[in-house]
Amino acid sequence: MAIDAGDLRVDYHGDELLESTAPANPFQLFERWFTAAQESGSPEPNAMVLATLTADGRPAARVVLLKEANAEGFVFYTNYDSRKGQELTASPHAALVFNWLEMQRQVRIEGTVERVPAEVSTAYFQRRPRKSQLGALASPQSQEIPGREFLETRLAELDAQFAGQDELPRPANWGGYLVRPQLIEFWQGRRSRLHDRLVYRTADGTNTWSRTRLAP
Repeated sequence: MAIDAGDLRVDYHGDELLESTAPANPFQLFERWFTAAQESGSPEPNAMVLATLTADGRPAARVVLLKEANAEGFVFYTNYDSRKGQELTASPHAALVFNWLEMQRQVRIEGTVERVPAEVSTAYFQRRPRKSQLGALASPQSQEIPGREFLETRLAELDAQFAGQDELPRPANWGGYLVRPQLIEFWQGRRSRLHDRLVYRTADGTNTWSRTRLAP
């Protein structure tokens, strides 16, 4: 297989991102951009790349879904025993990337990671569709299984076990993570490849942000 992904002479022509109009708090800018991504018709604007570190220091990445963003950070949910869960236990640091192609925008986030309180995870789990709850109970995420039939059999068993119940018990090994950012970079595509890049940084444990511009 040969792929030529060279310069296709496509120029960027997105909005501008200037210090004069960007808020001092990056969460306000993220909310503005995320809302615009939702309104743009993006099929899954909350999809984000999550990067972690393996035990030997190698990067590992996958796409997960943002479920909440607040003044503390960015929340997603998963199986704590999954590969990413184990990596976050060993090294509680992560990077996130949002890529909204429709608007020629990208947001990069780097920070520390912690589990959300158990009661928060339980409340979210029981708001999920019943089939999603069953799926979380049925799947030993990231573990090797003998085949697709293993999951389907397990799902049918759990469906029968919890017949008539819409709120299922949350597995102890399933819940949320909060990525508490220390760096948030906003990238806006511009003409002639002179893109706008504004980076917000904060010291650990503070909500005071500095802002700088990077060359594209």
